[in-house]
Amino acid sequence: MYAGALGGSMTPRSIAWVIAALSALLLVVPVASASAGADGAHGPSAVFAMTNAATGNAIVAYERSSTGALTWVGNYSTGGNGTGASLASQGSLVATDNGNWLLAVDGGSNQISVLSVNDRHGSLSLALTDVASSDGVMPVSLATFGPLVYVLNVGNATVAGNIAGFYLSPWGTLLPIHGSRQPLSSAAATGAAEIAFDPLAAALVVTEKATNLIDVYALGFGGRALPPQSYPSQGGTPYGFAVSPAGAILVSEASTGSLSSYRIGGSGGWTVLSSSVPDFQTAPCWVVVSGNGRYAYTTNADSNTISSYAIGGRGTISLQDEVAAATASTPTDLAVSADGQFLYVRDAGAGEIQGFELGSGGSLVSVGGVEGLPASAEGLVAL
Repeated sequence: MYAGALGGSMTPRSIAWVIAALSALLLVVPVASASAGADGAHGPSAVFAMTNAATGNAIVAYERSSTGALTWVGNYSTGGNGTGASLASQGSLVATDNGNWLLAVDGGSNQISVLSVNDRHGSLSLALTDVASSDGVMPVSLATFGPLVYVLNVGNATVAGNIAGFYLSPWGTLLPIHGSRQPLSSAAATGAAEIAFDPLAAALVVTEKATNLIDVYALGFGGRALPPQSYPSQGGTPYGFAVSPAGAILVSEASTGSLSSYRIGGSGGWTVLSSSVPDFQTAPCWVVVSGNGRYAYTTNADSNTISSYAIGGRGTISLQDEVAAATASTPTDLAVSADGQFLYVRDAGAGEIQGFELGSGGSLVSVGGVEGLPASAEGLVAL
């Protein structure tokens, strides 16, 4: 039945891919070689960033110790090219839920790369398994849920932006989902910044900085995205966002210095939970939610700070600490480790990653960091 959803004539190899994707969709079993952490989550204790270099993109891998300290392991080619400049997005580098795969955008070559995460005998390494067309121009953000993968392409002056879907096979290859390609709110430039699934994978959400709109794509048969419904952002320049385990969608508002929370209703409706709660800092752009779903953190790129918010039971938010931590120059991407113990931030202006232990009440305690990232670096993942 999925052959119809994926397309017309199919080769034996593509049929095998569909069978593999179906197996992954129904069973959702981890397949890459990876160790299990103390909390039962799969994958090694590691942190990853992306060089985004125009002459050859690569993933920078670090091992994470029990104290949160990072040790560089190596750089691994994505097989594609970056842009050499800021993507102005969140989610350019993501991991699957089981921690077995990393997916990266190659904005300079309009591709997506897949790498397996391996931790054999305590030695962390990555292996490139696929490089596929992003089915658009200038990919900047990725979303995963089980074997489903979606990419956000912002487009350029002559090609409109779009989203497109794929299945990730158990051996790390991407199979396009026929009919999943959908437009953004406009054929004109939208400044789209991030794509992500809601917790039940019933819909996808995309933020658009230039239009002050948030797009919601319901998902149909086989994970195929349907045409978008667009809703106005409560504050100016909706940028990065995070989705809490309970389903609240927390969106940063860069130009108004605030954070809003929303929820997608059962019938696809869009509900405002908290409207433009300020953090009294400048340019909050990236957002992450703690592992327990009780706190949200946003980096303030022009204030060199991290702010924290408390998340209520119904998804409402309130400012916890306008300066939960000070950072080095121009903090951007954020990531919380899979065990929920540490938060990491990439300081774009300093070429470093800073680490913080998540304390009681959502507090942040520095655990040091690492330097040496190139100025073109993008993305951050913590396992």
